[in-house]
Amino acid sequence: MTEASTSGGSTRVSRMIKAPRRKVYQAFLDPEAVAAWMAPDTMRSRVHTFDPREGGQFRISLTYQKPADSQRGKTSGDTDTYHGRFVQLVPDEKIVEAIEFESQELGFAGEMRMTVLLADVEGGTEVSLHYENVPTGIRPEDNEAGSRSSLQKLAALVE
Repeated sequence: MTEASTSGGSTRVSRMIKAPRRKVYQAFLDPEAVAAWMAPDTMRSRVHTFDPREGGQFRISLTYQKPADSQRGKTSGDTDTYHGRFVQLVPDEKIVEAIEFESQELGFAGEMRMTVLLADVEGGTEVSLHYENVPTGIRPEDNEAGSRSSLQKLAALVE
């Protein structure tokens, strides 16, 4: 589902993961786990800094793996680097991150907000990602596809 916003786009993606909320929550706050599942299948991730507490900061790079994608990067030809901070952490329930891409292109400027909600459902945890103020240079369908791919990798890691 894609929604319009006055300051930037907004998207929502969710998936049921066959694991308890605690395990899923921890996978969002462990830098090694984040490095394993966060990048979509077409990319490799590197966690530079990661301080998982309210107010704590992080910096992560995602690098495209295929030569055909070598000019798609927001930061450099083949890399998207972003930094941000943990705005809110509610154990096993909610994570709010403020994220900014490191880019000279105006279409990728500004602070995007990602809210992760975790809820018990039969057989596991419903993981919902809500992005607000998505920069105009990011197509909503690309943000959704990347999020779905990441959630699929998260499921494979924790199930």
